[in-house]
Amino acid sequence: MEKFVEQTLLYDFYGELLTAHQRRIYEDVILNDYSLSEVADELGISRQGVHDNIKRCNKALEEYEDKLHLVEKFVNIKEKVRRINQLCQGCENLSRQEFVSSVEEISQGILEEL
Repeated sequence: MEKFVEQTLLYDFYGELLTAHQRRIYEDVILNDYSLSEVADELGISRQGVHDNIKRCNKALEEYEDKLHLVEKFVNIKEKVRRINQLCQGCENLSRQEFVSSVEEISQGILEEL
C-alpha cells in the first residue's frame, strides 16, 4: 500500500487518539502538505520539533494498528465487497447456485473478519 494512503487510513481510524496539538501538526504536514518550516513558523516551534512530532505520531498510529488491526480488517473487507460486486456484474455467466455459493463464501469471510 502506498505510504500516503497508509498514513491517511491510520489517521482516519486512530487520529482521535492523538492530542489536539499532535493532530494539528499531523494534519498540516501529512494531509495538507505544508512544509515543516511552515508549520514550525505558524506554531512557534522548531522544524526539528515538528519532525519529531510527526515521527511520534506515526509510531503511535502504527502501534494502535499493531494492537487493533482495524485498518487491516477494513482493507480485507473492502476487497471482499469488491469481489461480491464483480460477481454481481458477471452473474449472467454463473448459475444461480454458483452465484449464491460464491456470495455466501465471501460473506462468511466478512463475518469472520468482524
